[in-house]
Amino acid sequence: MKIQLEICVDTPDGLAAAIKGGADRIELCSALSIGGLTPSPGLMRIAARAGVPTYAMIRPREGDFVFSPGELDQMRRDIDAVRAAGLAGVVLGASEPRGKLDAEALFHLRSHAEGMGATLHRAFDLVPEPFEALELAIALGFERILTSGRERKAMDGVPLLAELVQRAGERLAIMPGSGVRPENVAHILDRTGAREIHASCRTGSQTVAPEAVALGFANTPRIDVTAEESVAKMVEILRVFEIPPSG
Repeated sequence: MKIQLEICVDTPDGLAAAIKGGADRIELCSALSIGGLTPSPGLMRIAARAGVPTYAMIRPREGDFVFSPGELDQMRRDIDAVRAAGLAGVVLGASEPRGKLDAEALFHLRSHAEGMGATLHRAFDLVPEPFEALELAIALGFERILTSGRERKAMDGVPLLAELVQRAGERLAIMPGSGVRPENVAHILDRTGAREIHASCRTGSQTVAPEAVALGFANTPRIDVTAEESVAKMVEILRVFEIPPSG
């Protein structure tokens, strides 16, 4: 059985690099520097022609995941845009003020995305009771949970990730993400038993014009970009964990 590699990208060039490197699935975003926001309809349509299953992030703003009625309405309309573009699925999350998953909001969002795949994103990492949240995600029909194990980086969340994988069984995939790199992916997979993994592979960089930085159009003189070579290296490492078909 092949381990699925999901690469998150926020530009057409990043999308092309991820696909050339061998990504199995794409998480499509804008603004990855702040954790990813909803991509533009134009980028969605480019991804729809790419030939790789693509899930679009549905997140209207940076910050937490406690959304107002107006923001939830915006998210439903963004789901409509994903459907119109012909993408495979959406990446969702919504929280109550103290971090518990907002079951009502997620029910309505997941229902609105009926017929498309759905990933529960790292809003999960804010929950006070992860196993209760796991059961809710399963009941709502999510295919997978993207999680760092409630730590800043997945490497630090390995113990919880392993227990989530065990408890989820075949009902839902636990997909470790955050700080996953070719240098640590084998350790994470070996210790957790996960069969899906999420990474950005943003190991390259692009120079920004000094004038753009000076006028506030960019915060730094260089920005991270998806590197095809890093994706390919990740794919090569994952082959070690493939389980040959029985018989």
